[in-house]
Amino acid sequence: MKKEFQDKLKKKLIAQRNEILDTLAGKNEQLKGLVSGTESGDDVDIASDTIDRELLNSLGQQDANRLTAIENALERINRGTFGICPMCGKEIPEARLEALPYAVLCVSCQEKEDKKR
Repeated sequence: MKKEFQDKLKKKLIAQRNEILDTLAGKNEQLKGLVSGTESGDDVDIASDTIDRELLNSLGQQDANRLTAIENALERINRGTFGICPMCGKEIPEARLEALPYAVLCVSCQEKEDKKR
């Protein structure tokens, strides 16, 4: 894999990581506002607050999972194993990494893993 391509993806991964961290920080502020406002009044307000909290937690978990995947990809770049499928040992195509820079497996191996699940 070309160094320039790897550097480009590293910058992209870092930008995505920063975006997620900013988003999580914003959600944390929203969650604080929801928690402080739970002493509102009627049942509709309470139900709405509960749904909002669950949605924020769900979105937060998705972001947290993506953040972990990004951190792992950056670590693979540092170790020199980025872009190599650990299952088959082949290079992950640049097009796949361009679309999903934190991909761990090549398409073929990912499909096998998906079928197992």
